Amino acid sequence: VLLQASGGGLVQAGGSLRLSCAASGRIVSTYGMGWFRQAPGKERELVAAINWNGIRAYYGDSVKGRFTISRDNAKATVYLQMIRLKPEDTAVYYCAASVNDGLVLKDYEYDYWGQGTLVTVSS
Repeated sequence: VLLQASGGGLVQAGGSLRLSCAASGRIVSTYGMGWFRQAPGKERELVAAINWNGIRAYYGDSVKGRFTISRDNAKATVYLQMIRLKPEDTAVYYCAASVNDGLVLKDYEYDYWGQGTLVTVSS
């Protein structure tokens, strides 16, 4: 499975971005998917996760109410809609896929990783 993340960029605080993660190589419609981020000098953290059919989702405390994860299995794409962005959201964002079809909350349970897309939020 190849994961291609896109949509990152520079945005002012309070702005919005939508990240996309396009999967290819295998049918991922039954895979659990997640978005992680890693800021300089910090550990990688789970931002959001979604189960195979999009019915269940998980959000990290720092992004609840501001970020929304969704998926379009017909397009083999997962999205992360981010609103009311803050400078502390600045990080490289990675998408990941797990053969587990549920909500996958641990990074070691993910089997495939994208290359990352940089989000920079200016104050």
